[in-house]
Amino acid sequence: MKNTIKIIVLAFLAGFGGSYTFYRLVVKPEIASNQRDAQFNTVSYDSTVPLISGSRTTSTSSSSAISAATVDFSDAAAKATQSVVYINSISQGVSYSYWDWFFGEGGGNRTQVSSGSGVIFTTDGYIVTNNHVVETAERIEVNYNKQVYPAELIGTDPSTDLAVIKIKATDLPAITLGSSKNIQVGEWVIAVGNPYSLSSTVTAGIVSAKGRRIGILEDKFPIESFIQTDAAINPGNSGGALVNKLGELVGINSAILSRTGSYTGYAFAIPIDIAKKVFNDLVKYGVSQKAFFGGNVVEYDYENAKKYDLPTNVKSFNGVLLEQLDRDGTAMQAGLKLGDVITKINNVDVNSQSEFEEELSYHNPGDKITFTYYREGKPGTVTLTLVNQNGTTEIIKRKILTDTSLGAQLEGTRYGVKVFKIKDSSVFKQIGLPENFTIVAINRQRVKEPEEISEFFSKFKGRGYIYGVNSSKQQVEIPFVIR
Repeated sequence: MKNTIKIIVLAFLAGFGGSYTFYRLVVKPEIASNQRDAQFNTVSYDSTVPLISGSRTTSTSSSSAISAATVDFSDAAAKATQSVVYINSISQGVSYSYWDWFFGEGGGNRTQVSSGSGVIFTTDGYIVTNNHVVETAERIEVNYNKQVYPAELIGTDPSTDLAVIKIKATDLPAITLGSSKNIQVGEWVIAVGNPYSLSSTVTAGIVSAKGRRIGILEDKFPIESFIQTDAAINPGNSGGALVNKLGELVGINSAILSRTGSYTGYAFAIPIDIAKKVFNDLVKYGVSQKAFFGGNVVEYDYENAKKYDLPTNVKSFNGVLLEQLDRDGTAMQAGLKLGDVITKINNVDVNSQSEFEEELSYHNPGDKITFTYYREGKPGTVTLTLVNQNGTTEIIKRKILTDTSLGAQLEGTRYGVKVFKIKDSSVFKQIGLPENFTIVAINRQRVKEPEEISEFFSKFKGRGYIYGVNSSKQQVEIPFVIR
């Protein structure tokens, strides 16, 4: 037994001694070498050295930094935060089964609440936010200054991801509007919003790029010319403010580019110049006025030049390439041809598809504009009249039918008839139709006009079903009984 213990002790000491020797002779010198290689350089700051604030300096110092005074956003933040609100978008997820057909009990409800931000545009309660913040809402609430206000949806524009809502309040601190055309890449900006339900959060960054087209808008005629920034924007910031150093609104925060769903350094805002036009249209007409020229353009670059047999040995590819023309459209009537390179709209340079679409978005149907273009290396100009999506020069206005007998408002859409502002006494409420439901068919008969809904329910008795799309874009069949 004693011999065994001695052997174990000697083995332990031998192993320990070998390990220690290996550590001293091999491992420790290597660690020391690596530490020397990975040593961080220390940085000292001399407060007496003139610092750069985005412009050239005459200082002869070999190093430069950004002065703390030049990146003090306290004044801008104080101006902006008082004009940014917290928005709750509330909907009832409704499920239906065929048991409802027999017992008429309606579907099972589950309340869904999503949040976002909004910016006060006028002192009397008009607020701009993102369309995706409120598009699924059956009820909208605005939290501001420790009060909760019910909000009315004035209008939406999916093509720019903008919406306007209104609360009943006065003397609100409307934000100061700036200009997105004047903002420069590299300029400091701050984002104000309510990420992850953290109200009045301010983050700072720079304008990383302008005129970004990232392909996130699902509308048939999207307008994407985003301001890209590295100011931290996260879920809940949507609809909030992007402001410059003076506290002026230059963009409406809309999207992030991320694989995780959280901020990764790429955030995008809708330029305020686009937002102002959409706001005025929605308040005045209920819908945004889209202007079309009768064609489509793509990027003018090496690949597209080669595709259209245009010269590829040019110094620079300035302009956009006309790649599609509507038959008998205004562009074709004005004499434009496929492969024309459009370089200006009314003397404003357009060097990308996003710049072209942004400049066009400032106009209304009926406006006359001038294109400057090149064809076979020769310059030319053409003047044409913009039209609406129906091919006319008329201003399109939102048409709403208020049916007092049904106790609701009806509006014809591209897909069917939208029903909203449903009263408690309404037959729609009795059969379980949710707010902002779009009726596509009744008893397998397609409906397109509000009058068709009114006529059907004024006469029908018995069992039936409604097929349509709820505010969450879910296809739903709702069985009902009218006695």
